[in-house]
Amino acid sequence: MSPPLVRATGLRKSYGSARRPVRVLDGVDVTLAEGEVLALLGPNGAGKTTTVRILSTLLRPDGGTAMVAGYDVVHDAARVRQVISLTGQSAAVDEKQSARENLTMMGRLAHLPRRFVRGRVDDLLHAFDLGDAADRRVGTYSGGMRRRLDLAAGLLTRPRVMFLDEPTTGLDPRSRQTMWEVVREVVADGTSLFLTTQYLEEADQLADRVALIDDGRVVAEGAPVELKRRVGDAAVELTFTSAEDVARVGLVGATPDGRVLRVPTDGSVAHVRDVLAAVAAAVGVEPERWEVRAPTLDDVFLTLTGHAARTRDEEAAA
Repeated sequence: MSPPLVRATGLRKSYGSARRPVRVLDGVDVTLAEGEVLALLGPNGAGKTTTVRILSTLLRPDGGTAMVAGYDVVHDAARVRQVISLTGQSAAVDEKQSARENLTMMGRLAHLPRRFVRGRVDDLLHAFDLGDAADRRVGTYSGGMRRRLDLAAGLLTRPRVMFLDEPTTGLDPRSRQTMWEVVREVVADGTSLFLTTQYLEEADQLADRVALIDDGRVVAEGAPVELKRRVGDAAVELTFTSAEDVARVGLVGATPDGRVLRVPTDGSVAHVRDVLAAVAAAVGVEPERWEVRAPTLDDVFLTLTGHAARTRDEEAAA
């Protein structure tokens, strides 16, 4: 079995003064295999961006080690940079230039052969659906177009590892879906992705594995389906007009939460029907609404940390 393409062990990082340090990373362990998509999922301030900055050689850790493609991110930083690319949370392109000019300039800065750059730029503009706008100033682009251009720029050198630090932050849902499609194409082309995100659905949709990070520590990792199994099966979620109605139900295994009652289910129509009949018999009234709800990554995060991966304010802002 080949070693991981990326391996971080015991990463520690603090900011502030020596007398009053603010701990950001507290022993982060994480790996990325060749051809894999790993999502580092957590709320703002959990340590996602700091982890990526260390792995991409932009920041030195206070402790621990990190290797990328066999190179140490501290002692072999120049070699690490030759095999990676980094796309941050904001577009890193010149708005006064066109997409073609931006990509060509970046290719020359990377000392790539002119003929290769010409062909590669044309290929990337087409692949990222920017061909019709290739010669327009980037300042006229939508947010989604700029993010696609950022991804294209990161792929100019055909990196083995691409770090994507919250690539869809600030995008509307439709643009986010488009970006997901682009990311899938990048993976299909053979690039390994290390993705940070606070969007639960994004991690679920894109990642082969998810590492949940909170307060500078990775609290769990695994395939999304494996992580969800940790919090049990699906549940029938019933909403009543009052908490008193919920208190009268008394079904074994049912979990009350204010006006909401959650009852474990195997998801079959027959079992859901039995649950609804039992609840109606116990309460004497039907719920306002009900739904069968499968476990989510947010359920996993809540179970492991005691709080959601994103606050309601963050969800509303997104």
